[in-house]
Amino acid sequence: MRRASRKARRLALFTVAGAALALAASLVFYALGDRITYAATPTELVGGDHPLGQRVRLGGLVETGSVVRGADGHVEFAVTDTKSRVPVTYVGILPDLFREGQGVVAEGRLNAAGILAADTVLARHDETYMPKEVVDALKAQGRWQGDVRAGMTERAGRVD
Repeated sequence: MRRASRKARRLALFTVAGAALALAASLVFYALGDRITYAATPTELVGGDHPLGQRVRLGGLVETGSVVRGADGHVEFAVTDTKSRVPVTYVGILPDLFREGQGVVAEGRLNAAGILAADTVLARHDETYMPKEVVDALKAQGRWQGDVRAGMTERAGRVD
């Protein structure tokens, strides 16, 4: 029986190591597949830029007049970026800062009717964490207050 040459053994080792690495990477991507959350604005969701059934993180403002509280913690509201709106349903306790006209992030799955069934709702105290598209839309309408608040903070910290 003839021994394999050093070159053949090295090639076999690299082939096995490469196959093991490819298998490990594919298992990691498969395991993370359900945990990946895509960020979107209401305009992107309404425009059909997001596949149905995939997890999505929707950011925008709680539309004024859209909050409807039902029994057993069921809440319906709409998230807007001032161009489009996406209806959201949620069952649970909402954050203390949640209110109409306030920034919100809702995570869940978009159904065929265009309603986001949220399993997580996060309220923001200001527009600091809004997606760039939402900030641009608010600035265009003159409703953006992020720069004003930052300016007040800078003035408050100055000693004249």
